[in-house]
Amino acid sequence: MKTTINRMFAILFAATLLFSCDATKNASNKQKGTVIGSTGGAVIGGVIGNNTGDGNTALGAIIGGVVGGAAGAIIGNRMDEQAKQIEEEIPGAEVERVGEGINVTFDESSGVYFDTEKYNINSKSQATLNKLADIFKEYPDSNILVEGHTDSTGSETYNLTLSKNRAQAVTNYLTSQGLSNGRFDTKWYGESQPKFDNETAEGRAKNRRVELAIVASEELKEEAKKKAEQQN
Repeated sequence: MKTTINRMFAILFAATLLFSCDATKNASNKQKGTVIGSTGGAVIGGVIGNNTGDGNTALGAIIGGVVGGAAGAIIGNRMDEQAKQIEEEIPGAEVERVGEGINVTFDESSGVYFDTEKYNINSKSQATLNKLADIFKEYPDSNILVEGHTDSTGSETYNLTLSKNRAQAVTNYLTSQGLSNGRFDTKWYGESQPKFDNETAEGRAKNRRVELAIVASEELKEEAKKKAEQQN
């Protein structure tokens, strides 16, 4: 399971500055959820979402919504299980466990592929999304942010519309598999958030992507808080 080291250091550094908490220096993802409080998480999420260099709003959404404390550790355990299942059943996906959530990236080589200038869900993408929908059904207490991104080829306006259509196509397909619309938030950014170099063919291919941020629902947060109180 891939974890981007620079991002983790950014989280730890921000947490240390805000809370002077040495306990995060060698923390796992689950443990980071324990020490970062919800208010601090929102601040850190905003900082990371805008300053990690790749403009990753999905990552910012995950960190910004942390509960922290023992409840955060309980949520982290649940997310560990879900992330492992996604990684096992969809081997092409880039799966990152971050704090109390999961960041999943699909590009042209990892399961959800759109033909050039198209946004329909093709048969290969359907197979991947069917597996993903089944996993989401097993974890009904998580919510999903779906983001669409493009490379820099074409006009900004065109790319923004294309990323919107692709993100909405993914959301629509997943909800057509029986998942509640209320679990989904759909956003699109066109070419404005590249993660790779648009000057190369490989970089452009990776920038044509759909990202998912999987986070705890309010119900899971409340359940985790109650379990944490019972453990004390």
